[in-house]
Amino acid sequence: MGCCQSRGADSKANRIARWRSTGIVALRDAKLKTFPDEVLDLDRSVRTLDLTHNKLVEIPMDISKLVNMQRLILATNLIDRLPINLGKLQALKVMILDGNQITSLPDELGQLVRLEKLSISGNMLMSLPETIGSLRNLSLLDVSNNKLKYLPESVGSCFSLEELQANDNLIEELPASVCNLVHLKSLCLNNNKVSQIPPNLLKDCKALQNISLHDNPISMDQFQQMEGFNEFEARRKKKFDKQIDSNVMIGSKGFDEGVDL
Repeated sequence: MGCCQSRGADSKANRIARWRSTGIVALRDAKLKTFPDEVLDLDRSVRTLDLTHNKLVEIPMDISKLVNMQRLILATNLIDRLPINLGKLQALKVMILDGNQITSLPDELGQLVRLEKLSISGNMLMSLPETIGSLRNLSLLDVSNNKLKYLPESVGSCFSLEELQANDNLIEELPASVCNLVHLKSLCLNNNKVSQIPPNLLKDCKALQNISLHDNPISMDQFQQMEGFNEFEARRKKKFDKQIDSNVMIGSKGFDEGVDL
């Protein structure tokens, strides 16, 4: 028995030593119900923390000790809120929270100024904080499959945004500020209640190559009559031609128009 205990302590010590040396803590599918104390005790050593597919209900306030963490992956848990001291994780570049039960995001989210990718699909968000506009380095935002009725005006201040995914919500219209997103390449709003989009969107978002608005009230006629439509269409076809040239597989429906006819 003593031998078994010794081996167990040994392997735990080895695991912690490995985490400390690599900076990567991966505990997927580990049946965890609480954050492991030994992870929080690693402090500055953690650069990536992946606790996907566990049974975590909350994120402890002590997570703020992981000040050098760049990637936080907590998908498919039971988390319903984020700690208000989240903003202390100033090194964070990637945060993936898909498939939880989060109903709101704290204003402190806006303090994560290095964040480049935020994915929080499959939760129960009814709104996003205005402070999201402080995320000037954010290139990907995925808020699909929530209960959002609108996107905040401040989203137009996420100047680095290249991809905005907001499928399967209750969004009726987009804020005019999205026209400020000059690096935006892909905008996906399938299965919402969008009846119109800002009139200058296609004209001002000159990098835009893909808009997907399936299962919305907006019509193809409305879309085609927008200023800048021809230029958008040219960019989209150019992207499509590149995919063909690169032998990228195209779906069975071929070239997707992006809007239901």
